[in-house]
This record gives sequence, structure tokens and C-alpha cells, in this order.
Amino acid sequence: MITYENLKNGHSSIAVVGLGYVGLPLAVALSRHFNVVGFDISERRIAELMKGEDLTREVTSHELKQADIQYTSDPTRLSDCGLVIVAVPTPIDQHRRPNLNPVISASTTVGKNLASGAVVVYESTVYPGLTEDICIPLLEAHSGMRNRVDFFVGYSPERINPGDKEHTLETIVKVVSGQTPETLDLVASVYATVVKAGVHRASSIAVAEAAKVIENTQRDLNIALMNELSMIFDHLGIDTLEVLEAAGTKWNFLKFSPGLVGGHCIGVDPYYLTYKAEEIGHHPQVILAGRRINDYVGKYVAETCIKMLAKQDCMIRSARIGVLGLTFKENVPDLRNTRVIDIIHELNEYCSEVLVHDPMALPDEAESELDLMLSDIDDMNNLDALILAVPHSQYKSMSIQRISAMFKKGVTPMLLDVKGMFDPAEMKELGYNYWRL
Repeated sequence: MITYENLKNGHSSIAVVGLGYVGLPLAVALSRHFNVVGFDISERRIAELMKGEDLTREVTSHELKQADIQYTSDPTRLSDCGLVIVAVPTPIDQHRRPNLNPVISASTTVGKNLASGAVVVYESTVYPGLTEDICIPLLEAHSGMRNRVDFFVGYSPERINPGDKEHTLETIVKVVSGQTPETLDLVASVYATVVKAGVHRASSIAVAEAAKVIENTQRDLNIALMNELSMIFDHLGIDTLEVLEAAGTKWNFLKFSPGLVGGHCIGVDPYYLTYKAEEIGHHPQVILAGRRINDYVGKYVAETCIKMLAKQDCMIRSARIGVLGLTFKENVPDLRNTRVIDIIHELNEYCSEVLVHDPMALPDEAESELDLMLSDIDDMNNLDALILAVPHSQYKSMSIQRISAMFKKGVTPMLLDVKGMFDPAEMKELGYNYWRL
């Protein structure tokens, strides 16, 4: 088996497979200590990185220029690497079932180009057992080698939070695991080199897989509770965020807030766990209930907007509604599993004219992935209602005069502030018909 010393002295390289939100920051960090090969099947992505650009904005152009990474879309380059880290996405399909195509494809590619004695580490979020039940057999089948004899496998789940410059790869404790003590030692040593917060050694790959998938399941359930409470309080005429502020004065009250739950983790990972649970004959109730609540929020926001317009005697079919923000969270360009699209689709059901602006999203991606044409900020005018869906910094820096100029003349400006960016009392003093989740 490859040793840490071989990697540290440059006699062998580390490959990172998948250079997205997870893989690229990892490759950059590792390149400060090891020889790194950055592999991605997208030639467009490789060309972008070789020019020193990262459209995910997770790594700065300065950091990219400083990083000594051999970028490639040639899978044969993996055969020169003693440690291969797989960091491909694990999404869900339209039926909310795990889409394992990326991890299966990556395992196949790695297997076909696996060096004898190499260690393969998976970072992709999966359900407990997937690495050993699906990935390892693929590696064996395509390499012609035996696991635990000719190659070894570990698992270290990613904990990247897109757009978060405080909680980064280096500052978050890394969970590591390996199928043998020697594999675990190697994986732990490599990650400890770049993760200042240290590593936590899990007793098995399955434990590490389970730990990752419940991290986001727990957050999903807590946010679901807040979303359900917000709907209850909305009907009671009580401001949810004021209630949470009051309740938060108790030392053991957990601070979560309502909102749209999308992205590649919180809105996806619970389905990996429930899929596995149902496979073994257990029907999860609490987890799926939380998912149903969170998946309903976009529709709830849109319905609230329509009801507010109706109360103002606005002709719904001809209403002109603006939506600010499309990405799954603020200050990132990531459109994966964005739930803002639920608001848009629901509004379109009423034949309203919906204009969407987002300064972070890539227009080409919005069109290809969501079949949506983004509007210029100057086109956001003559509106009957405005939904502030994602509080990007650009929107926070807008003056209230600029926002007011987006509405039709002579009508009461209607603002639905999903994340509660503005103060309700101030907005009402300014004459707004204001609502927040």
C-alpha cells in the first residue's frame, strides 16, 4: 500500500476526481503539501481552471494561481497516483431517489486506471454501505485487482458550505475512515496535513457515511419545524422571527430560522437515508415529514403572494411579479436544487408575468438547467409585487428608494421578504404591504 512518506516526498501523487465546490478547494489545499493531479470529465471546467478562473467562486484567482495542480480530463493520468480522492456530486432524480450515476461513473473511471497499492477515498455523500456495496465491487471489476490486497478504500465525507468563508475545509474537523488500520492511518495523516481543526477517526466506513448523512438530516428537520411554525404563526398574525428572537433568550433554545431548503446537501441527503431505510424494510416517518414541509415552502410563498395581490384587487392573470434571487442560498452562484424555482413555477400557474434577477447565477446555466431567462435589474420595474427570495449582498446594499422604484406608480408596494432582510415596522411605516416568512 502507498505510504504517507511516498506522498509527502513527491514520489507519488494525489488525484482529486471532480473539481467542483468540494473537489477544487481540497485540491488547492493539498497542492500546498503534495503533488496533485486535478481530474474532471468536463474539458470546459479544466480549461476554465487552467486560465485561473473558478466560476463557483469557492477559490479566488490568486489562490488558483498559487496552486501547483496538474489539471487534466485524461483519466489515464490517475494511474500515476497513489491516493485517489473521489469528490463527485450525489444528487437525486426527479422522483427523489438517489442518482448514483456520478459516483458509479467515477468508480468505473478510477477502476480502469487504478495503480497497484493505491488507496481510493470517497468524499461524496452516500447512504451507509454504499461505498462497500457498490463502489468497491466496481473498482475490483474494472481494475482486475482485489480489494484489501491490491488496493484499499477509505471514506471521508465532505463538509464544504458553499459561500462560507469562515467555516472552510481547514477549519472544520474532518471525519476519516478506512477499511484497515493502515488505510485509516494514511487517510488521517493526509487530511491532518491540511485541516487545522484536526480529524476524527470513525471506526468504520459505514459509521462515517452515516455521520455525514445525518448531519444534514438533522438540520433539515430543525428547519422544517421552523417552517411549520412560521405557517402557523402566519395564520395567527404573529411575526415568526420575533417569536424566535424571544424564545432564543433561553440558553438551550436551538437557533434555526424558516426558509427555502435547497442545495446539494440539506435538501438532498435525507433522501439517501430514507432510500436505504426503506430498502431494509423501515418506513421513516419523521424524516419524510420534514422533507414534505420543506418542499412545500416555495408553493406557500407563491400562494401568499397571490392572496396578497387579490386583497389589493390586482388582476392576477396580468400581474407583474419580480423575484430577486435564484441560487439556492445567498452569495453563491450554485443553482443545484434551488427551491426558488418552486415559487416561480407556482406563480406561472396563475399566468402571472414573472421576472427573475440574480447577480450571482450564470445566465447560461439558468437557461440550460432551469429553462429560465434571467432579467436585467433595470428590467425589474412596473411591478405589482416583489419577492426577495435570496438575500445576496447586492440586494442588501440597495437603497429602499431603488427598491421602491421597481413598483408601479400609484399602487401600494408589495414586498415578500422570504429571509426577513428588512424590518417589518420600518417597511410598514414607508407604506409597504410587507410580509416575511
